[in-house]
Amino acid sequence: MQIDSTILNKLEKLSHLHVDGSKKEEIMGQLTEILAYVENLNELDTSTLDASFSTLEGGTPMREDTPRTADEIAKDILSHAPQSQDDFFIVPAIIE
Repeated sequence: MQIDSTILNKLEKLSHLHVDGSKKEEIMGQLTEILAYVENLNELDTSTLDASFSTLEGGTPMREDTPRTADEIAKDILSHAPQSQDDFFIVPAIIE
C-alpha cells in the first residue's frame, strides 16, 4: 500500500496531529515502508497455529495472583529509591 498525501491528511485529522509541510514526503515514505514490512507478515502461514500459541516451551509463565497490603507496596517501591524516610522520597531541593 502506498501512502499518499490524501491518506496522510486523513491520518493527520484522525490523530489530531499537524505534520509540517517540509516533513510530509519523509513521513509518507516511512509509513509506506512500515506498511510494506507489515504486509510481509501476511505471507506467514498461521492456519495450523493455536490461538494461544507461544514460543516459550510450556506456555507463558504465570505468577501467583496474591493480594498485597498497601504497606508492602510502599516499602517495595521505596526500597528502590536512593534515599527515603517515613514513606517519602528524599530529593534534592530545587527551590530556595
